[in-house]
Amino acid sequence: MSEIVWQIEHTVEAEVSAPFAWRFWSNVSNWNDPAAEFTLDGPFAVGSVGTTRMPGRDPILWRIQDVVPGACATIEMELDRAMVAFRWRFEAMSDKRTKLIQRITLEGENAAVYVGHLEATFGTLPDGMKRIAAAMTISASNSISAG
Repeated sequence: MSEIVWQIEHTVEAEVSAPFAWRFWSNVSNWNDPAAEFTLDGPFAVGSVGTTRMPGRDPILWRIQDVVPGACATIEMELDRAMVAFRWRFEAMSDKRTKLIQRITLEGENAAVYVGHLEATFGTLPDGMKRIAAAMTISASNSISAG
């Protein structure tokens, strides 16, 4: 596209293995962002299209790109002459600890129009990623207890 106009990146650690973190995150039914509902048409693979629905708003379509199973994936949302990309990476720190890294970028000829909205929307990125890491840890504990 063009040069990056805005970006944010945050890292958290989860008390789970990297394969578990990937399986948990790539299962869209585990995505929990109150008020938003997420669906994916097809497998978690390059080209699959997902939808985010929020009360009182039009559905937002996104596409999965650049998947390396177990390691990273990018989710892209097209805007009017701009693109937002959510790049996730999963890095094993040990057998039971994984670093989750999310980098959000905005680029395109019309990107400046969206900067204020993205700053407001993703100012809570650290809290959201902490919730994801905690949910992974709880799910892994429940899996061990059930097994």
